[in-house]
Amino acid sequence: MTKFSHVIVRKPARSLIDGITSAPELGKPDYDLAVKQHDDYIAALKQCGVDVTELPALEEYPDSCFVEDPAVITRMGAIITNPGAESRNGEKMEIEPAIRQFFDDEHIKRIEFPGTLEGGDVMMVGDHFYVGRSARTNEEGIRQFCEILEGWGLEGSEVPLEYVLHLKTGVNYLEDGNMLVSGEFVTKPDFQQYNLIEIPEDEAYAANCIWVNGTVIVPEGYPAVLKAVQDAGYKTLVVDTSEYRKLDGGLSCLSLRF
Repeated sequence: MTKFSHVIVRKPARSLIDGITSAPELGKPDYDLAVKQHDDYIAALKQCGVDVTELPALEEYPDSCFVEDPAVITRMGAIITNPGAESRNGEKMEIEPAIRQFFDDEHIKRIEFPGTLEGGDVMMVGDHFYVGRSARTNEEGIRQFCEILEGWGLEGSEVPLEYVLHLKTGVNYLEDGNMLVSGEFVTKPDFQQYNLIEIPEDEAYAANCIWVNGTVIVPEGYPAVLKAVQDAGYKTLVVDTSEYRKLDGGLSCLSLRF
């Protein structure tokens, strides 16, 4: 089973309030509350036994606290992605110095134009990586990604998305063969070999939980999901992510775990 020892996060910028959203009806994020929630998130990660590297805020990139998107880290090396959202594409250059603290040139690869790929579309299940084809991740990006994986003795497969922004918006692997699923992912053939824990539609946001060394971090305010995860035998920690939800962001988006 995977064990994480390192996590990279990035402090939210004041420009966070101008981040990309598909849910403007939720209102703009409260910056001070977002900072507090981010601090609580880091504290929860540390409780799971990882070292946390906190990068400074980037005012020019409102969504840059979502460090999962500009890079994917595998047990064999790191892949700098090519984010499909134009306003976020430059984040790949900003994340690279942090990646270089852990990997040398030989173990850093890149997704090149015309391929696009965002880490929120990538779900690791052991040595297999499911990649969502979305508005942000295209067929060429997935082809390059899978080619890199194969060079490292890993493998990947494409999962076409119909409704959600990113793959991990609606499906997340909790290790031990257990997978949280909501919406379109309940019936996808790609995942039928796993023990699927179905999330009720009114708590679909909380499908985005993260497993860290035997503990599952669950967003606050979703009692059915919390109970389902606990019933599956996991220790849980709860963190409020209300301000990140306003920007289509969740628990997995806020960190790179490796």
